[in-house]
This record gives sequence, C-alpha cells and structure tokens, in this order.
Amino acid sequence: MNVLYFILGMVFIYGVYQLWQKIQQRMNYLTTISNLVEYSKDIIYYLELKPVFKYRYLSPSINSILSPNIVEESMRNPYTAFERIHPEDLPILMKKTSGGLDYNQPIIQRWKNDAGEYIWFEEHATPIYQRGEIVAIQGIIRNISDKVKLQKQLEFKVSHDILTSLYNREYFETMMERYDHQVNTPISILVFDLDDLKKINDRYGHKVGDQLIKEAAAILKNFSNDDVIVSRIGGDEFAILMVNSTPEQAEAIMAAIQRQFDHLNGDGNRLYKIHLSKGYAFGHTSIGKMEDLFIEADNQMYREKKYNKKNRFANSW
Repeated sequence: MNVLYFILGMVFIYGVYQLWQKIQQRMNYLTTISNLVEYSKDIIYYLELKPVFKYRYLSPSINSILSPNIVEESMRNPYTAFERIHPEDLPILMKKTSGGLDYNQPIIQRWKNDAGEYIWFEEHATPIYQRGEIVAIQGIIRNISDKVKLQKQLEFKVSHDILTSLYNREYFETMMERYDHQVNTPISILVFDLDDLKKINDRYGHKVGDQLIKEAAAILKNFSNDDVIVSRIGGDEFAILMVNSTPEQAEAIMAAIQRQFDHLNGDGNRLYKIHLSKGYAFGHTSIGKMEDLFIEADNQMYREKKYNKKNRFANSW
C-alpha cells in the first residue's frame, strides 16, 4: 500500500511539475510579447468606444514621438491625443471612430508634437464589433515622416528644374494641358528670354552663365504664389502662368519684374548685366486656347528681343 501511495505521489508531483513548466512557458511567452509591444517604435493602442470612451491601452512609444506625458494624459482624457491631429485630418478620425471608414486601407494622418511640428503617421486599424455595433478599435500607428519627406523630395525633383528650383518644362506643359482641357479660367501667359547669354558664356564661362540664370530665376520666383506659376522652360527661357488674372495684373507684374532687373543692373560693380526680352498674352478663357496664347506671348517676346538687339547695337556706336 505504501508503494502505491508513493507511486501516486510521484505521478502527482510530475503532473504538477509539467503544469508548472507549461505555465512558465506561457508566462515567458507573454513577457516576450509584452516587451515587444512596450519597446516597439510603433504606437499600439486599444480604444474602447462603448460603453465608455477611453483607452484601454496606449504604448509608451508615443511619448517619445509627440509628448513625454501623453500616455498618462490620454488615459485620463482620451481627447488629449485627438486635439493634436491636423485639422484637415480630423474628418478621417471621426469616420474611424464611427465605423464609416474602409479599414482595409491604411489611414494617413498628421499629429502635432510639443514643438508644434506635424508628424506624418500611417495607421492600420481594426474595428471590434458586438451585435453588429462598433464598440472598440485596436491598431498600430507608424511614424512615416521620413518616407513622406523622401516622397516629397522625389516629387520635387520630378517637377522642378535642378539649377534654379523653379518648375521645369515638364510641369509647365502639364499645367498647359490642364488649363487647355480641364480647368477653364481667365489666364495670362508671360514669356521671358535672357539676352546675350551665349556671349556671357563665351566670354566668362558657363559657371558665370549659370549664375546669371539663377539670378534671373530668383527675381522671377519673387512673384510666385498659388496662382502665379513660374517655370524654366529652356536654357535661357522662362514662362509664367497667371491663373484667374486680368491683363492689368499681367502688365503690372511685367513692369515690376523689369524694375527688379533694372535695380540689379544698377550695381556698378557687377561683372555683367542681365537683359531680358518679354512678352505676354491674356485670355478670358483658357480651354482650347493655351497653345495660341503661348504663341502670341512668344511672338511678342521675339519682337522685343529683336528691338532690344537693334537698340543695343545702335547705342554701341
């Protein structure tokens, strides 16, 4: 009988040991998962929507990105984090919490840090439903600022001239197509050509010629805004599209540009002067007329160029 009790006791102890090992393995696994979550650079969250609107979990990585105490503050008041979202992205957030979003797609949004800078994030959210009603959302949010910055740099290179940082010819032609076929608006086309660039290149070298181009571009860039698109369309050629403009506005900008070049040339210590020929054309509507307007502006510019050349030749005698 004692032997039987001994055997049963050993079996019991072995069973308890096996159970203890399984519990330890499970605890180690949970600890590993917990550490991965806690020390992940991604922001992991669980937001309860009903019956009470509050965070059940918000990973500490958000503290190092937005604000040192934002986890603690958000646990007390979940709206704290929401107040940092970019106003343009707020409708996305509202759709996310109401179930009106395609959760299969990443959610791109911007949040403001303590320095007042907006940081780009990509979120993958999963809604949780009970009886057909959304009651919570869990998700992972990743900082994609570097990715967005790189994307913008690539987009800039595609659409801008390397030497001057103005829009390039490809972008100019894209805008010409847009206003010729898609968007109808009063528009002015201004065309500029630098005179005697070849002579300056031959006399002083191409580095000086490039500097002349950059100086001219800097003056033209002073007049750029959302409705004034300044482009370098050739070696010494520039063009401006003035959207929703009037002839008076076009003439005023032409005159202002000429004054800035005159002021620059007034410096007696300059190695060279920058002379340019210019022309413009205005259309009350743009659709179907952009090519004709460009030709009109270009012809006017060449007439002025011919006159300037003749005038400078006469003055040299």
